[in-house]
Formats: sequence, structure tokens, C-alpha cells
Amino acid sequence: MSVKKFLAPNLAILIVLSFFWLAGVENVVQSDNDDQKNLKKYIQTQRRILDNYVDEVNISAIYKKSIQGLVSNLSDTTAEIKDTPIDTTFEGTPVDDFGESVKKFEEAYLYMSSNFPDEDMDERTEDALKGMFKGLDPHSVYIPPKVGKYQDEEFAGKFQGVGIQFQVIQDTITVITAISGGPSDQLGIRSGDRIIAIGDSSAVGFNNNDVRNALRGPKDSEVDVTIKRPHVKEPLDFTITRDDIPLYSLGASYMLDDKTGYIKLDKFVQTTHEEFMTAMKELKKEGMERLVLDLQGNPGGYLHQAIAISEEFFPRGTKIVSTKSRHTRFTSSYHSRRNGKFKDTPVIVLVNEGSASASEIVSGAIQDHDRGWIVGQRTFGKGLVQQQYELVDDSKIRVTISKYYTPSGRLIQKPYSKKGGQKYAYEIYQRGQDAKDDATEFISHVPDSLKYKTDAGRTVYGGGGIVPDHIVQEDTSNAIVTNFMRRNQVGLNFVRDYLDKNGKEFRQKWEDNFKKFRTEFEWTQENKDELFSRLQAKNMVVSDTLSTPEFKSDTLFIPEGHFEEIEWMPLGVLKAQLAKQVWGLKSYYPVLNNVFDNTIDAAMRMWDEVAKLKDYAATHTKVPNNK
Repeated sequence: MSVKKFLAPNLAILIVLSFFWLAGVENVVQSDNDDQKNLKKYIQTQRRILDNYVDEVNISAIYKKSIQGLVSNLSDTTAEIKDTPIDTTFEGTPVDDFGESVKKFEEAYLYMSSNFPDEDMDERTEDALKGMFKGLDPHSVYIPPKVGKYQDEEFAGKFQGVGIQFQVIQDTITVITAISGGPSDQLGIRSGDRIIAIGDSSAVGFNNNDVRNALRGPKDSEVDVTIKRPHVKEPLDFTITRDDIPLYSLGASYMLDDKTGYIKLDKFVQTTHEEFMTAMKELKKEGMERLVLDLQGNPGGYLHQAIAISEEFFPRGTKIVSTKSRHTRFTSSYHSRRNGKFKDTPVIVLVNEGSASASEIVSGAIQDHDRGWIVGQRTFGKGLVQQQYELVDDSKIRVTISKYYTPSGRLIQKPYSKKGGQKYAYEIYQRGQDAKDDATEFISHVPDSLKYKTDAGRTVYGGGGIVPDHIVQEDTSNAIVTNFMRRNQVGLNFVRDYLDKNGKEFRQKWEDNFKKFRTEFEWTQENKDELFSRLQAKNMVVSDTLSTPEFKSDTLFIPEGHFEEIEWMPLGVLKAQLAKQVWGLKSYYPVLNNVFDNTIDAAMRMWDEVAKLKDYAATHTKVPNNK
């Protein structure tokens, strides 16, 4: 069959589809024909981008990217495609408008379908859509049907799996964050880890759907993964026991002392504001007069939830955030709609390089209005707002519709290249090891055009995240034994066996007094000796020839006396895991923070600075950034 004969009837269908699409009627054709479904997906995707993307779109460029995507995984790598409809060299006339783009893509699609009958055209269409998005920003993406379902569950439902948020970057599964309290988090899997094998098979080349299918499964089932960790030479092997993944967004809520409340928000989902207000109400009952709001590792989420949380700290009419776009419908300014219930409560916000998007909206508003102290490390730097659209087959696309600006006018989005997202995604791992040096280096390169003023005249910076008011170096030193313990599940097994042996006696003594457990419980020398023996059984070796720990293959070598110096760290993790087993997830962070979080310790010494900032703002604020 000639290409011309093959194209004619399909072009007629496509013209009808295009007409109804342009008229705003999407679900016109109900058909089992995969070609029609795939072509309609292309039409929907390109139309949504052209109609909604934050910046002007070069249609010829995104069309070219889509054709390059279409052929990127062509099975026949020796196929001669020059001067055919799937030629990616584009020596001919550029594509000038939507209709021409759709027409030429159908020609390419049907040419491939006709001349390469063994190709899976559903997959090739998905490749084309992914290619189209490569010409945009790193946060505008195509989401396959199953992945979209999983992501919806993570924000609104319940699922079972290993508990990680990930992204496939250049064919490698990269852990964005281990979900707090989930099985991966308990094992010490962390941001930046690359999953290179699942089970006995390589995971390199997996797409998002492959990852979901491989890692999700029924509770109590196990999956083996091999991880390549940055700056660690040898691969790390983990056996993860799947579990219910906590979907609520509030990781912890408790009193740090008799007047300081602490709330940790893990993400911003539909219920975040409701969870936050419930927690604050309970903390108030316990005597809370001031708050530490922990947004460390919080990747963001819903914009409206960030606004709802923020406005609780401000008087009515205070500007929270603004969004700007080439489309007026996506350009808005958001102000607090009422007097916030905690507008007079002193607040410190904790952030780090994993704090992004909605977390940066909250911390940016607090900082710009001199409302509280920001403590930690420079944040991620995501200032783009996405809107999700559903396609004909329940797949979805996420399109950046606007950029958000803090009250002072800062765009905190860090630079990105449209040539690929790997450098962008890994930027936080390329920052200096010293948080103060990183902030100093960043500030030294900020042009005057990206320097802004808070209400009281303090200088703040755009173009690369929120720089805290007080920098704290994250304490990750001497953690190699703790990570070794987690990776080999020594801690989980230790706590399980401890409760099997001592559970009745332990509960009789501690179960009704968690606060006393936090401050008074200590492991016995017998417990410490048992932990040491279990670590040795997993190939931890004491060597008299080393001055610092060294990991080779499956063996951890430590110098004499090292374990005794750092035993408080693994023992602290065990205490937190014990608390989780007895009192549930909400008890995990109160114990763990007591042991490890030096950022909280630093924040607790900052309340005088918060009071000074309040006094300074009262005498130096002239015109609040409310417009």
C-alpha cells in the first residue's frame, strides 16, 4: 500500500478530530483503534502546551523534538530514514503552525506504522510525547496511565510498596526522597541513591512504569535492590520488606520543651492544612508559645495548601505569593484572606536542599515579611507551577503554566537547560559540602538584578532557592556504621528480637509514659554487646591498621575504638525504631531528632534572634510587600 493511499482516510479523521478539539469538544470519537487514540493524544498534548505553557512556544522546535522522540527507540537501528516523514534532520520547510505540525506528525506516525509493522506504536507515541517535553522545562512531563494513577494515590489514597519518590534520569532510577517512615527510609536509602538492579536483573533502562511494577507489591513481600550511592565506590545491596506507605503529610508533632512546639511537614497534599491545624490545636493545649516548623526534605505539592499554611502566620491582606505567566488566567496575586490564627506566634522554619516548591513558598513568605527565622541549608530552587491535564487514555501531562514569586518579587527558580534534566536534578549534589561555603559562593554570583529587600530592608536573593537567615551544617560525619547497620537490616531485626524477648516487661514499664521513655530509656551493656556482635556477623571488621572507617565490597572496616566513640548513633536509631514499633510512626521523629538533628538544636538557640528580628521589623518596615 502506498503512503498516499494509507494517509488519505486517516487525514480526514484527523481533520475532524482537530476541528472538534479546537471547538473545545474533546471526547468526540470513542474507538478501539490505537492509531486514532495515539494521534488524539498527540493533538491533545501539543494543544495543551500551546494553550497553557508559561512562555512562548516554538512549535517547530517541539515538533522536531517529538519526531526525534518517535524514532529514538526504533528497533531497527540501521533503518534508512533520510528524506522520509520520520527524518529528523529537517532540511525542509520548518513547521509554522499547529495544523501543519499535526498533519506532519500523522504522516510520520503512519509511515512508521506501515514500514515497521513490529513496532509498538503506543510506546513510540509515548516516546514522541516525552520528546516534545524535552524542549520545555524539567518539570513539564508526560505521565503514563499507571504512573498517573500511582501519583494520584500518593496524594490522596493508600498504597503498598517500598516507599520512595524517584525519577528516571538518563535510564537510571534516582531516589528523590525516601518517604518518611516507609521501609526504604528505615533502611537508610536516601536522596541521590541510584537503583541499578532490582532482584537479579539490571534496572538500567527502566521507565517509570517498569519501576512501579517492580517495586510495588503486597505488604510483607520482599524485593532486593542494588544501589549505587554517590561518593561510595561499591554498590550497596538492600532487601526491602514492602509495607503500607504513610500518605499523610504531617510526619511529627510534639513539644520540644515546655513552650516550643515542633511540626514536621513531609509534603503538601490535600489534607495538609487540616492536619497542620489539628496538630497546632493539640500543641496549644500542651502549652505551646512558639513553633519550629520543619520543612527539611519536603519536596512541595499543592500550591493552595502552601498558601493556606502561610496565611495562618500573617494578618489579613498580607501578600503570600504571586504567579506570572504569558496567560492572564494564570497570573495572580495571593493574599491572606483573614487574620491568621498564629499571626503572633514566634516561628522558626527549618529547610535544606530537599525543601522545594511549596516549601519555598512558605519559607519565602516568612522571610520576606521578616515574620520569622529561616534556619538550615539553601533550598532546592523550584519556582515553577504546573497544572495537570488528562489525555484520552487516562495518561496525563503536567505543563508549567506560571512562575511563582515571593512577596519581595523573588523568582527562586534555579537555572535549567532545555537540553536535558540530569545536571538540573543533580545540582543539589554538586553543591559544596560546607553549607556556609555553598551559601557564600551562591551569593557572590548573584547579580544585583536578583537582589531584593524584605519589608524591613534586609537583603534576600533570587535565582537559586532560599538562602536561610542562619546556616547550619548538616551533621553527617561518622555515620558509616549507622548506614551499614541500616543497610543490612541489623537494626530492624535487633528491635524485633528485643521486643520478642522483652516486650511484656518493656510495655509494663514504658508504654504509658512515652515522654519518660524519650528522656530516660537507655540500652544496657548487654544490648550494646549484642548489637556489636550482629554487626560483626554482617562483616563489620575491627582493624588495627586503619585510622578511619573504610567500606570494601560487603565489608566495613573500622579502626579500634571507633565503635565505642560513635555507638550513640546506631543506638539512637535503634531507640527510635523501638519507639515506632511500640507507639507508631508519630513517635519515631521525636526520638530520632533528640539524637541526630543538629538543625533543631541550632534553632532552639535562635529565639533571641527571632525576638530581635521582630523588634527590628517593627521599627524599620515602611511599606509592606502586600501589592
